[in-house]
Amino acid sequence: MPLSENWTYKSHHSPYKPNMTDKLAPIAAAFQEALSQATHTKELEAVKVRFLGKKGEIQALLVGLKDLSGEEKAQVGKGINELKQSLTQEIANAEARLVAQEEQAALASSWIDVTLNPQGQEAGSLHPITLVHQRLEEIFEAMGFLILDGPHVETDYYNFEALNFDPHHPARDMHDTFFTQGGRLLRTQTSPIQIRGMERLKPPIRMVGTGKVFRCERLDASHEACFHQIEGMMIDKGINVGHLIHTMKVMLSEMFEKEVEVRLRPGYFPFVEPGYELEIACLLCGGKGCAACKKLGWVELLGCGMVHPNVLKAGGIDPTVYSGFAFGMGTDRLAMQRYQINDIRHLHNGDLSFNRRFSTASQYQVY
Repeated sequence: MPLSENWTYKSHHSPYKPNMTDKLAPIAAAFQEALSQATHTKELEAVKVRFLGKKGEIQALLVGLKDLSGEEKAQVGKGINELKQSLTQEIANAEARLVAQEEQAALASSWIDVTLNPQGQEAGSLHPITLVHQRLEEIFEAMGFLILDGPHVETDYYNFEALNFDPHHPARDMHDTFFTQGGRLLRTQTSPIQIRGMERLKPPIRMVGTGKVFRCERLDASHEACFHQIEGMMIDKGINVGHLIHTMKVMLSEMFEKEVEVRLRPGYFPFVEPGYELEIACLLCGGKGCAACKKLGWVELLGCGMVHPNVLKAGGIDPTVYSGFAFGMGTDRLAMQRYQINDIRHLHNGDLSFNRRFSTASQYQVY
């Protein structure tokens, strides 16, 4: 029964006056006893409801203020508010203490040493493509390049138009590109990262971007519908093909940890002029010819060239002042060469027994 119902009411003409101040000390004592017995946050919540809830002891005192005169109401009301503030603060302190205790108990009961190998299970490992991306990013960061990222779902502008693709270029055909009903598409290359980078950065620019790309490819030993790329760009005054060749040689020698035989062939890419295709002697067969290199002995590793003036303009850069080179390559094929994997489908079939073979990144075996 609320405390207010225990008080005897008489008019202000009666010599009796309710002494509500006497109620404060018992409530404070009862609160301290209840608080000392609360060893869990649920029990603390019950204490909070009992004393500070809408139907609690403090609220009952506040309701009883209506029976007092103005002078008494001010005096008693001040005491009630002070008690309420004191109880509220003690509840908060107790809650913080109990929450911390419960968190520590939960951690202690569910703690595991993630550095230990689970009994009966092999240790996890990074995917070969992840290993390649990490190594490439380390190499380019050492050369002063920024590592950028971009969305998988792109607009036609960033994926084609800004990269100087002709409106009737076959890459815009749905047989080569995955389009959505809303007119967007799954990026066919990581080149859109370069356009977005040019829009936000000012020359001199050194940037690379890695990630997944998507194309309507017929699956075979060297083609997948979902694969990975790295593309990079350097823009400054006076950049020429010599800078491109040197950067590629440094990257390849660091990546393969040895000298790699390469050759350049003229190639057409809408976003560079002139354009080149860089090939390396197949590391799987030593240039003799195999399924991965299509019996040619050479593997097309990347496309590169000097950035087309139209692409510089799309990125907000004046081509009469600045020049630059760009390059792009499939990192799936690079992983195949680095780890001597003879079929790209091994990289995407989710076979854990295959992935576990790369728990040591230095393992080079033919699969």
